[in-house]
Amino acid sequence: MNQSILSSLPTDASLINWQSLLTDIRTEFDCSTGTIHVFDASSNLLILKAQEGIPEFLLPKMTQIPIGKGMAGIAAERREAVEMCNLQTDESGVARPAAKETKVEGSLAAPMLLDGELFGVIGIAKPVAYDFTRDEISRLMKIGEAIAGLLKS
Repeated sequence: MNQSILSSLPTDASLINWQSLLTDIRTEFDCSTGTIHVFDASSNLLILKAQEGIPEFLLPKMTQIPIGKGMAGIAAERREAVEMCNLQTDESGVARPAAKETKVEGSLAAPMLLDGELFGVIGIAKPVAYDFTRDEISRLMKIGEAIAGLLKS
């Protein structure tokens, strides 16, 4: 399925069209919203590269995310995917209070890793409660690994 995404990646990171890539990922997983953040090691922050479906008033809170904060920050910190069936009813504290303003429910944040090294986080979400399958999580992690490989080179 995601072979089309993997095969559409350029050979040079400077040629990545982040917005187009996010659209492809969001469409592939039938999601209404998405984000791609890249990791900036000098500031220890995740920097927003592309977003779709995020309310305008939330963007200032999402342009730079500290490691360990919110779903993306926790996925980055743990270096593993963080999945939530319904972000609206989350009591774990993983989702930030403002995240509920997105009106999404089923959410997945997957770190972009290569050999354990963090390069960023891909976030996708659906407007309904949804448990992402192991296969879907694995596919998103593979996409992230391919992107990490480009960013490393």
